[in-house]
Amino acid sequence: MPLPRAVARANRVGINRIVRFVAPWLPGFGLVIHQGRRSGRTFRTPVNVFRQQDGFVIALTYGPEADWVMNVEAAGGCELLSRGRRYTLSQPRVFHDETRAGMPAVFVRQVLSLAKVADFLSLKAVSTR
Repeated sequence: MPLPRAVARANRVGINRIVRFVAPWLPGFGLVIHQGRRSGRTFRTPVNVFRQQDGFVIALTYGPEADWVMNVEAAGGCELLSRGRRYTLSQPRVFHDETRAGMPAVFVRQVLSLAKVADFLSLKAVSTR
């Protein structure tokens, strides 16, 4: 079970407002830029992101039903700021992996296991700026 919705709401109001400024530069973090599927507004959501051969995998710490995940799926992609670079991503695919085998290092897998995170979002990199 991913983190509770109450934690997600608290993060959206408080912590995320600060983390947005450092997430694009920190290893293992990034900032997903996506459009609201109903409002059309642009949102910036801090995430745990990991580079893969042809794109990125994002740990869904609040589960696949999070608004930002549904926005990315509805739009067919998003932009990502990570390690000082801007990526255009497409082909979103949510998947479940109890083993967390695609995650780097034993430490990352252990932390995700303790948080009971087993859902991920895979995206293909289309371009880099």
